[in-house]
Amino acid sequence: MMIAAQPADETTRLGGDHLEETTRAPDRESGGREPGRELLRAIVEASGEGMVLCGPDDVVVMLNAAAARLVPEVVPGRPVGSGGAGALFDLGHPEGESRESGHGAQRLRVRRESFGLSHRAWYLRDVTDESARTDALLAERRRTRFLMEAGPRLSASLNTRRCARAAVELAVPFLADAAMVVLPLAGLRQTSWLRATARRRALEEGTVSAAAAAQVPGLAEALAGFPPAPSRWLDPAQVPGWLLPEGFGQAGHLLVTPLPGNGVPAGALVLARHEDGAPFDEETETLVRMFAARAGTAISAATLYQEQSETNAILTGGLLPPELPALAGVRLAGSLRAAQQTGLIGGDFYDLCLPSPGTPGEPLVVLGDVCGKGARAAVLAGQVRQSLRTLLLLESSPERLVPLLNRSLLACPSPRSYVTLVLGALRTGQDGHVRMNLAVAGHPAPLILRGDGTVQEAGARGSLLGALKDTVLTPAVVDLAPGEVCLFYSDGITEAFGGPSGREMYGLQRLKNALSTCAGMPVSAVVERLEQISTDWLAGTTQDDRALLAVQAAGPVG
Repeated sequence: MMIAAQPADETTRLGGDHLEETTRAPDRESGGREPGRELLRAIVEASGEGMVLCGPDDVVVMLNAAAARLVPEVVPGRPVGSGGAGALFDLGHPEGESRESGHGAQRLRVRRESFGLSHRAWYLRDVTDESARTDALLAERRRTRFLMEAGPRLSASLNTRRCARAAVELAVPFLADAAMVVLPLAGLRQTSWLRATARRRALEEGTVSAAAAAQVPGLAEALAGFPPAPSRWLDPAQVPGWLLPEGFGQAGHLLVTPLPGNGVPAGALVLARHEDGAPFDEETETLVRMFAARAGTAISAATLYQEQSETNAILTGGLLPPELPALAGVRLAGSLRAAQQTGLIGGDFYDLCLPSPGTPGEPLVVLGDVCGKGARAAVLAGQVRQSLRTLLLLESSPERLVPLLNRSLLACPSPRSYVTLVLGALRTGQDGHVRMNLAVAGHPAPLILRGDGTVQEAGARGSLLGALKDTVLTPAVVDLAPGEVCLFYSDGITEAFGGPSGREMYGLQRLKNALSTCAGMPVSAVVERLEQISTDWLAGTTQDDRALLAVQAAGPVG
C-alpha cells in the first residue's frame, strides 16, 4: 500500500516533515493521545505485505505484524539493518524495484519506497513456496531438456565406443563431476571403460579385470545385469583408486547405476561428485536411471550391430571373389559389381581354381551367373563354387565338369537353382601362347581381343545348368598370342539399360567395340576401362549384377 495515497490532511499526511511531526507530536486537544500515530499504525497494519517504516538514519519507527513474523530481529528504535537482517535492507538496490533474498529458511521479496527526504518504507513478501515451485519447474525443464538432447546424441552412432563416449560427455557436468562407463565383461575376463571429467577435456579410457571390478560394491551386479540391479550409493572409502581420475581429490558422493540393454546388460555408469558437491538424492537418482536407460539402449544397439557386422563380414568374405594371382605366362584381372551395392555380393561370381600341389592339372578359371540377386543368390553362387572345387578332385576337364555340376544342382532340394557359367582350363606354351579349353553352359560366349584390335567370339556353346537332366555342350579351344585377351562377362554387362535415353540396351556390339579399343593395354586396364564404360552407360541406375574376368597371355616364360 502506498502511504502517499492517504488524504493530504495535516494530521494524517505521511510526506516529508509532516510524517515526522505525526509520529512524534501528541495531539493536545485529545488529552495527550496520538491519534495521528494510531492512524498511521492502522494504515501500516492494513498493508497486505510486511511493512517496515524507517525514519532518519534508517532507524525503525514502526513495523506491522506481518513484518515482525518475517524479520523478528527488526525492532523499532534500532537501525533497520541490525540484528543480522542487513542483507535484506540493501540501500544500494534501486528504489521501487523488487528483489529476492534468502533469509534463513525463507525467501523474501523486498522493495523500498522513499517519502520526503529522510523517511523510507520497506515492503516484504514471503515468496518461499512460490520460489520453490518456480525452482522445481525450472529444474524439471532442465532435466527434460537434458534427456531430449541426450537421446539424439546417444543414438547418433552404431559404434559402441562412440556411444559410451557420448554418455560420459553428456553426464559431465550436468549429473556429476566425473562419469565413467564400464562396458560388459569380454571373453578374456577383461572389460573396457571410458571416463570424462569436468576439469579435463581429454577423454580417458582403459581396461580392468573382472577381479578389480568386483572390488566396487554393486558394479559386478550392474555388469551382470540379471537380475536388474538398482542404483547404489557408494561409500568413498570403499572405492579403489582406478575408479576415480588422477587428481580428482576426495570424492564425497559416488553412484553406480546399471545400463539396461535390449535384454542383455550394456554395462554400468559410475558417477562421482566432489566432497563439497551436492549429494545424490532420490530425484537425481531417478534422472540418472532415465538417462542410463537411454544410454544402455544405445550401447546395446551398437554392440548388436557390431556383432552382426562382424558376422556378416566373415560370411561375406567367403562369398567375395578371390584375389587373382599372377600365373606363369598368364595375367588375370576381374571385376564384380553387385546390383545391391550395399551388400557387395550377388549372383554373379568368378573364381580361379588351382590344382593341389603335387597333383597333375591345369589352372581353371570360371565365371558364372546364378538366377536371382542379393544375399540368396550369393549363397547359391558360393555353393556352386564349392561344388566345382570338390568336383575338381575327381575331374579337371571343363567339358566333363559341366555334366557333373549339372547333376549336383539337380540333386539339390527345392528351390532349384539355375546357373550359367563358362569354364576355361589354361595351358601355357613355350612360345608364350596360352591355350584355353572352353566349356560354356547357357552363358554368353567369351570374346577374344586379338593383337590388331579385332574382336572375335568364341565358338563354345552349351545348355543351362540345373534345368535339364542332360546337358548339351559344344567345347572350343582358344589360342592367345602374347598380349591377346580372352574376356569372360555376364549378361549384366550387355543387357544393361541406360544411355542418353536411359531405356536403350548396351548390347553385345557396343561391348565388342569397347573391347577393340583396349588392344595393347595391360589386362587390369582392360577390365577397368570396360567397367567404367558400363558404369557410365547405366548413369547411376542399378539393374543387374555385372562381372568381368579377363585372361591375357603374358609372353614367353623366362
